[in-house]
Amino acid sequence: QVQLVESGGGLVQAGGSLRLSCAASGRTFSNYAMGWFRQAPGKEREYVAAISRSGGSTYYADSVKGRFTISRDNAKNTVYLQMNSLKPEDTANYYCVARYSAYYIAKIPDVDYWGQGTQVTVSS
Repeated sequence: QVQLVESGGGLVQAGGSLRLSCAASGRTFSNYAMGWFRQAPGKEREYVAAISRSGGSTYYADSVKGRFTISRDNAKNTVYLQMNSLKPEDTANYYCVARYSAYYIAKIPDVDYWGQGTQVTVSS
């Protein structure tokens, strides 16, 4: 089992920035590709970003490309999502995810473990 605990969500004005963190415990962190999904009220959960086990490769949804940056620190068992130039449409609950022994995460069925989520609200 892997436990994922997100932090860093909150309320921010449009154009502002937030950094989400996800602390992992329970297994060898570097064996897992990591990522972020989000879900807005009344909408389906959607893919945001992913990072390979080593951190050498990153992937983004078109809607966040150029504004969000995913990174990881394998020594700290933590993955981050730096969110800049935030828009009201980025408002959602953001979930940290993990996939064992994989190169990347691209869709919901890829996910082995989910965090509880952290709320991000962007005001206009």
